[in-house]
Amino acid sequence: MPRYLSMIRIDENNSPEGGPSPELMQRMGELIEEMTKAGVLLDTGGLTPTAQGTRVHYEGGRLSVTDGPFTESKEVIGGYAMLQAKDKAEAVEWTKRFLKVHEPHWTVTCEVREVVEG
Repeated sequence: MPRYLSMIRIDENNSPEGGPSPELMQRMGELIEEMTKAGVLLDTGGLTPTAQGTRVHYEGGRLSVTDGPFTESKEVIGGYAMLQAKDKAEAVEWTKRFLKVHEPHWTVTCEVREVVEG
């Protein structure tokens, strides 16, 4: 069965102050439990802010290392979910359900991509 990476994109500059509400965390926990029991969710996690990150860039045979924050980034990966689904449509449906647990004041985008095997 194929695996899919759902990358959760957020705008760090416009995220709700204080982060997710306790109610959102409860709904998310319930969905994560359902996805785990269904055998769809393989792994999930949130990421620290870009201020705590480092970019390593390779170009023209040279490496450069830049510490965050990365102000030129409008959207950043704030988390991820590794899904195992029968097809992309199923992975997208689970991702839609994840987005729907958020309150209306959130702006979140998920990019779903199949993991290349082999």
